[in-house]
Amino acid sequence: MSGPDSSGGVVELRVHGVSGASAAQVLDLQQTGQVAGDRSGGFYRPRPRCSDSGVPGVTLEAYRWGDLPSGTVARTLAVVFLLPFMLVNVAIWMRPASPGSAATVKSLCRVLGLTLTVLYVLAIAGVALDLVGWKCLASADCLAGRSWLSWLGGRTIGLRLAVLALVPAAAIGLIWKLSCRPGRAFETFRAPDQGSPAPRLDTVGQWDAEPLVGRLRAIHVAAAFATLDLVLLLAQGARDASATTIALTAITGVILTACVGLLCAPPLMDRSPADQRFDRVTRTLRTAAIILTVVVVAHVPTSSQPWPREHGLPGYDTTLVGVFAAQTTLLAALGVVLLWHRRRERGTTPLFGLGALVVAATGISTAVAYSAELVCRVADFLDRDVPTGEGIAAGPPRAYTWAIYGFFRAVVVTAIVAGLVILISRRSRRRAAAAIVARDFPNPPAEAEPRLRQVRDAIARARFSEKLVPLAVVYGCLTGLGTATTTIGLLGQLPGDIIERNVGLPAAVTTFAIALSSWVIAAIILGLIIGAIFAYRSEPYRRYIGVLWDLGTFWPRAAHPFAPPCYSRRAVPELAHRITYLVERGHAVLLTGHSHGSILLAAAVLQLSPQVGDRVALLTHGSPLRRFCARPFPAYLDDAALHEIGRRVGWRWVNLWRDTDPIGGWIFSPHPSPATTDDPASTVDRRQRDPRDLVAPPGDSVAPPVHGHWPDESDEPFTEAVQELVQRLGGRAGPPTTPR
Repeated sequence: MSGPDSSGGVVELRVHGVSGASAAQVLDLQQTGQVAGDRSGGFYRPRPRCSDSGVPGVTLEAYRWGDLPSGTVARTLAVVFLLPFMLVNVAIWMRPASPGSAATVKSLCRVLGLTLTVLYVLAIAGVALDLVGWKCLASADCLAGRSWLSWLGGRTIGLRLAVLALVPAAAIGLIWKLSCRPGRAFETFRAPDQGSPAPRLDTVGQWDAEPLVGRLRAIHVAAAFATLDLVLLLAQGARDASATTIALTAITGVILTACVGLLCAPPLMDRSPADQRFDRVTRTLRTAAIILTVVVVAHVPTSSQPWPREHGLPGYDTTLVGVFAAQTTLLAALGVVLLWHRRRERGTTPLFGLGALVVAATGISTAVAYSAELVCRVADFLDRDVPTGEGIAAGPPRAYTWAIYGFFRAVVVTAIVAGLVILISRRSRRRAAAAIVARDFPNPPAEAEPRLRQVRDAIARARFSEKLVPLAVVYGCLTGLGTATTTIGLLGQLPGDIIERNVGLPAAVTTFAIALSSWVIAAIILGLIIGAIFAYRSEPYRRYIGVLWDLGTFWPRAAHPFAPPCYSRRAVPELAHRITYLVERGHAVLLTGHSHGSILLAAAVLQLSPQVGDRVALLTHGSPLRRFCARPFPAYLDDAALHEIGRRVGWRWVNLWRDTDPIGGWIFSPHPSPATTDDPASTVDRRQRDPRDLVAPPGDSVAPPVHGHWPDESDEPFTEAVQELVQRLGGRAGPPTTPR
């Protein structure tokens, strides 16, 4: 579809935030038409009969990208189940600005991502091989009335395990296939080869991540099949430690070691797509792992030695605890590296440097909760109230019980700390809010007192978002401790027994708390699924639920190949291309971005040539560029990058922010500087009074609302900022239109 036929004038290109708003909502109109792009990501303009809205003399256009990160129910639901992979992938982008930390943080995050793949395989193997193959098929009570299982009941254990090994093998194949499909979605927008990406925000849209994703995918698939082999071989070794079993186990160990070693070599992993020698190495490793799996599955049923009588699949508990111990060690090492390389400038908070640790730990804890819940729910389904100690009633591995207990402990302690932080900080937040309200409304009428309290409460709540950093760090540390305590399961102890012996609390109370926690996890997972469906179907609901998806999938896949695909790979170059096209047609372009839309525009501005930037202005509102981007992602959006954005547009930049906004905020300074200052950055930030007034204006019976983070393109300060920037671009604009 083509753009406008006429040249000259100013085009205001609006980009929405994570709300997934329609084009009509972004343009504040009811009649819009698409002029470029497609249904997933397109550019819209008001139809001719609706062109009288906005600032006179300015042509409105909107870029709608809301369907890029989701788009269908299936893709939205996939994000729920791939959430742990996405979080670990985000963590790799949160490294410190220090160049010396890049290789170490990349290696640790990628190996942590590999442990998630291993845990994924172990969870499915725990269901198919441990619960079903080892426990249920040996219990007449478990098999009663289950014809779909009873046909395997009379077979040898080796044959059962070989047949049921097809279940985790199929699960590996499924996620392998799913991870290959999204990469084809944006082939039209493939960027030129630039090798390894430099640590800049603009490289997020320029960098072609598919070669790296292909290498990571081959390594993770190899590790997944090798994990399945290890589970089978450890069980086989407890029965018959023959030379063949030992040799196959050694080969499995070599493949797993090679996977870890390759991930710890960022110069190899991040090689240019043109250099395909390393790609052949990873593909060979994957092929070797698949062939090994075929050999192992064929080998398991061959031995005639009797299988040991144990309550669970031999070696499975040890392997599971080993993975948990490795995750704990990697998280601890990541924390040390982040603290060592954190920014030490005056006024910076050390806790902000632990963002990668918090996000990675949250991803690990989510994966552990998913795995534990899957195994526990299947165990409950197979159980049928069989007396303890008989058949399937032996239950899931103790490590999963300890994992659920760790989740329960982390949530309870974090909730307690959150309550304390709320109480302790309440006075200071309310005092700061009262000062802001007193400055904005110095002489309020007596009847406005209830309204004043509402405004003070809104500001106090918005300031609480600053307190989420220590809470997140507390939760991250507790989840790391939770994975560490799973090793106690190897001692044959349950949480209730240890707590009763050392604290005196009855074991039944702890057991009840763990069971309740398990159902809470199930409810959370179900809530995420329902939330994902509603987020796709309901735009207002998506404003809240979709934040996590849209922010998480903004970053390319650099740590885990099974994470959801990155939409910025299309959105950022598409925006830069559209802006360049409009400027080349003789237009000046005013970019207006709300919330996450301001991040997309910032990345696009950094891709513009100087000739195009001379005809571009930028208006951001509700922008988290400083608050939730520059702080957690210092290597990609620091002060230097923010100043570079300003220079690219000739400092024709206005940022509107409100004290009632818990997400957006100021970018350079919360306080306006004197007009005589030589720093152009000091003129960017402009605070909006919110609400506009405390009482209802003439002709209305309702007081102006508290907008908070909601966009309001028809608000008077927004319209005035548009008019000013249009004039600075050399265009003509009429007086601001009256807000509707």
